[in-house]
This record gives sequence, C-alpha cells and structure tokens, in this order.
Amino acid sequence: MHPLGRIAMISVMAAGASLTALAEHAATPDTVTFPSADQKTTLVGYVFRPAHAGAERLPAVVMMHGRAGAYSSAANGTYDATTLSKRHKFWGETLAHEGYIALLVDGFGPRGYPHGFPQHSYGERPPELDETTVRPLDAYGALAYLRSRPDVDPKAIALLGWSNGGSATLAAMAAETAALAHPSIETGFRGGLAFYPACGLKGKFDEGYLPYAPVRVFIGSSDEEVSPKRCEALVEGSEMEGGDIKISVYPGATHDFDDPGTKRSSVDANAEAVSDAVPKALRFLGERLR
Repeated sequence: MHPLGRIAMISVMAAGASLTALAEHAATPDTVTFPSADQKTTLVGYVFRPAHAGAERLPAVVMMHGRAGAYSSAANGTYDATTLSKRHKFWGETLAHEGYIALLVDGFGPRGYPHGFPQHSYGERPPELDETTVRPLDAYGALAYLRSRPDVDPKAIALLGWSNGGSATLAAMAAETAALAHPSIETGFRGGLAFYPACGLKGKFDEGYLPYAPVRVFIGSSDEEVSPKRCEALVEGSEMEGGDIKISVYPGATHDFDDPGTKRSSVDANAEAVSDAVPKALRFLGERLR
C-alpha cells in the first residue's frame, strides 16, 4: 500500500483499508434533489450517512466539487451515485465514519455540464456556474435542505469545497456574500474548509476578505492550477482585519493532493499533505460542530 493510504488511514481512521479501498467498497449514497437559493435550479445531491445512525440529529457537512464536476472521469456518460469520483467517495465515507451526514452537491449536472471542465478552461466556463455568485447560492440551498431533514442538527452544519468549489466556499463564507443577508454562524455555516481554491475570486474581494465564521485553507506549494501565494496573501490580509482564517501550505504538494487516484497518490509530497490536512480538517469540524 502506498504511503498515502498508510499514513492517512492510520491518522484518520486507524483502519487497515486504504483510501481507495474505502471509496470502492462503500455503500452507494442516497440521491436527493433540492432547490438552489438561486430560486430557479433544482440541484442533485448525494447523501452519505453513518452506517449505524440512530434517531438523534447529527452534524452535517455540505461538499462542493471542483471544476471537473462530481463524477469520475470514467463515468462514460453515466452521471449518478454510482460514478462519483474517488475523492468525493473518500471524503463522503470518511465524514460518515466520523459521525457526520455529508451532502455532495452537483451544481454542474443540473445546468447541463455533468462532465465538468478540463484544466486551463477557466475563461471558457459559462456565467451560470460562477463560483463567486452562483455556486454560493447552491451551497445555501444545500444548507436549507439539510436543515429541513429530521436527522440533521440544523445548528451544526459546515461547508467543504475543493478547487472551484473551494473558491465557492470562500465566497459563500464571506461576511458580505450576496448569497445570504447578514450571514452569521446562527444563520449560515458554522465554518468552512477550502482545499486548493483559486483565491483571486474574480476581484470581488480585492478590497478585503472577511469571513463571518472560521475558515481553513489547504493548498500545495507546487499547485499547478491555482496560486498558493495569492491564497497566502488573501489569508494574511483577512487575518489583519480580524478574520478567523488560517492557511496550511504543503511543500511540494500538487493540485488535488487528496485525490486517492494513482496520479496524485503516487506523489510523496501529496501523501504527506494528506496525513496532515485530513486529520486537521476533521479536528476543525469536531471543534465547530460538536
């Protein structure tokens, strides 16, 4: 077993299975639909629940996919709960194992782009998928849906996103977000986790970024898609303004460093990043939601 599986599983779950095995042998998540806060889009979501959940209300996490979409590159035209990417399966199952209800939001499929977008396609993506204005509305639609469920604690919900979804997470967590009037930890999310986001955020926070709840950012120093330095500058500026936001920069780690697939997991720096970032993210969720 590669060090990614060995280190991360020892740190996170103390189990003998690898990340990939966990994703491949997990139960298929439930498929749900709910409205986006844009008031016009019916979103598709995939719900991961703890295997032995009782009648109590559980904390929950909304998960926002990146520019490649929610599904595996091998989906071959089948876009449903059986073809989710390994990373989304891993995180959904990890969160469920830790006692959370995890909801992966497909914001691209319902708008006609289930296959997502390739690398270096940023300028070609349609405005109806804007990560600073539209996708935060999807996150808040998911928040409202989870709050309506009898198995979810409505006061204990966090937001987690990767890449383009990480940028959406940052935008959604902003104190001046257009997605929610006067956001706070009472009306919005209890916290946010952004993995390797693009921190330019289309210039919307060039005058300063201040989250209304704690945010943690994770990124590799060798990220080939987004700028670690820009994220460090965003976080530093926000901290100077009093924002509860911190960044972890992992030497040599790439974009998608937590992807269990062979391409990313074969990079030693990615394995080291996973061994720190996953437990750190779970600790953050425990502090914010329990």
